[in-house]
Amino acid sequence: MGLVMVAELRKLRMKKEQIVSIRLPEELVRDLETIEDIEHADRSTTVRKLLYKAIKDWKLEHYAQLYAKSKITLAIAAKEAGVSLWEMIDYARGRKVPAQYDLEDFQRDFRKIQARPRRRREMF
Repeated sequence: MGLVMVAELRKLRMKKEQIVSIRLPEELVRDLETIEDIEHADRSTTVRKLLYKAIKDWKLEHYAQLYAKSKITLAIAAKEAGVSLWEMIDYARGRKVPAQYDLEDFQRDFRKIQARPRRRREMF
């Protein structure tokens, strides 16, 4: 790969990422250093990994709460949180979020199922 192409690739990568600097209390820095030692990782990698996890956790909680308040559907909550529907169901169940599925929803779904033509089972 030519030197010019490598430089262009670096520029593209740099455009996709931004530098964020923050001030941290000493206790948090000590915790970061401990994690860096255990994980054998540099500061940037450690902070990025922890931040990804914190944002994922925040999204799960935020969108589960919107679902609990009937502001969005479970499918939308999962999509916005960046997880599968099953992961969101498990998360909501674990957080004791009440299902937003009432008798009327059940009756509507039941009628739809009953209206479907039955398929014949073939014997082997």
